[in-house]
Amino acid sequence: MDAAFTAEQHEIRRTLRELLARAAGPGAIPTAVGTAEGYEPVLWRRLARELGLPGLALAEEYGGAGCTATELALACEETGRALLPSPLLATAALAAPLIAALGTPEQRAALLPRIAEGALTAALAVPGGSLATALGLTGDNRDGAWAGGGRAGGIQARRSGGGDGEGGGGWRLYGQAERVLDGHGAGLLLVAAHTGGYPRSRTLLFLVPRDTAGLVRTRLTALDETRPLARVELRDTPATLLGADDTADTADALAAVGRTAAAILAAEAVGTAASALERTVEYVKTREQFGRAVGSFQAVKHRLADLYVRVEAARSAAYHAAREPEAGPLALAQALEAARITTGEAVQLHGGIGFTWEHEAHRYLKRAAGDELLFGPVHRLRDHAAQRAGLFAPARMPLAAAPGAGVR
Repeated sequence: MDAAFTAEQHEIRRTLRELLARAAGPGAIPTAVGTAEGYEPVLWRRLARELGLPGLALAEEYGGAGCTATELALACEETGRALLPSPLLATAALAAPLIAALGTPEQRAALLPRIAEGALTAALAVPGGSLATALGLTGDNRDGAWAGGGRAGGIQARRSGGGDGEGGGGWRLYGQAERVLDGHGAGLLLVAAHTGGYPRSRTLLFLVPRDTAGLVRTRLTALDETRPLARVELRDTPATLLGADDTADTADALAAVGRTAAAILAAEAVGTAASALERTVEYVKTREQFGRAVGSFQAVKHRLADLYVRVEAARSAAYHAAREPEAGPLALAQALEAARITTGEAVQLHGGIGFTWEHEAHRYLKRAAGDELLFGPVHRLRDHAAQRAGLFAPARMPLAAAPGAGVR
């Protein structure tokens, strides 16, 4: 494929890499994740106001840069290199596209400019902790099983009978969602909930602002502390329907956003893998064993060469998917696998020091493992992509080979 980038795209990457090299990186992670937000708010505002990251892929009429998913993917590749804790993925890759696709003109005008300038962060809350299935990445999201299926569990929505009152929008939500990415600190939640009862059950998206009555959010302990997760409880919580009516095809919108988000996340995973590999190469050049650099041994060279090929193949797939979102799930599978293997090898090649809390190698491994837990696993991403492509459809038996063919 032609992976040539424009001068503007190269500038986005260069500027962001230089800024993050000065203000972020593995060494700054403990301070950032220790904040109430789970990221460094001063740095986030700087990324939003100086570089316009949250609005890169938003239309100019809403204060965005009017760019495409490719620019956002390149930006996320750089945040992945730095393991940057930020609400960029949850806000710009998941929530904002759903608001743009399903929201009314009034909702888009009220919310998207605030997202573009970094004043509002948002998160997608789906019940059951099944974000990958809800986005149509690891399974069919049309049957609604991921959201409780209209039976017990999940999140239920009912009309409050109060019309479109202030803050309520005529709906009430009850239930809870687990493992909500950036859910504890987001200023706005997009909540997937069932309505219509079991016979006519359908899943819709609702807007729940931060300080809504009946909303309880608890930050959870996560394997990867740079990806803060939360439990969201809704106790007869007022909510506003996203969109003008309850006939929107939410499943299709979630799947479309999921494919693009997969491409963006794939680029971020490639950045994580590439950075881990680069740091490992530098380490084996200086670490000596038996009187010579570890990197001079042929076995180590072969391992590093294999990792380089794996990372570059995943990068090519991610760039292609940024332009062709249909390839997003497969690119994500390849990138997650590359990140898992590369970061695991990075820990091994660092020796005993790579296993210590003081060393950065384990942070890369946790990011790779955490992403696969949240958006994978890899084999399910590939299996569902193959199902959608019809690769496992039963072959038709030729008439001449059918049982009894030719028998009179």
